[in-house]
Parts: sequence; structure tokens; C-alpha cells
Amino acid sequence: MNDFWNNVLRYPRFLISSLVGLILVILTPFRNLFKIQKFRIILFILCIFFILLLDSIIHNMTGL
Repeated sequence: MNDFWNNVLRYPRFLISSLVGLILVILTPFRNLFKIQKFRIILFILCIFFILLLDSIIHNMTGL
């Protein structure tokens, strides 16, 4: 029974490390794009546009 609880307590640590690894793998190509000046400007504009779009969608969904 002690092994069962040890395994249960390991799952949150596994979940967190898996999510951090996934986020790092997804963000690595964007980090490489930031090294090139032309792509840095384009990526910055796309990030601002994405944040504004997300803000607009949330405001419309909540009716604020």
C-alpha cells in the first residue's frame, strides 16, 4: 500500500515536468526566430495582434 501512495504522489511531478518540456519544445522555434532582426519585428507584431484578438474575444464572450 505504501508503494501505491508513492506512485500517486509522483504523478503531479511527472505532469509538471511533462508540461514544462512540452512548452519548451513548442517555444524553441520562436526563440530561434528572435535571433533574426526581420523576423523579430514580424513576430512581435503577431504577438501583439494575438493578445489584442484574445482580449477582444474574451470581452465579447463575457459581455463586458
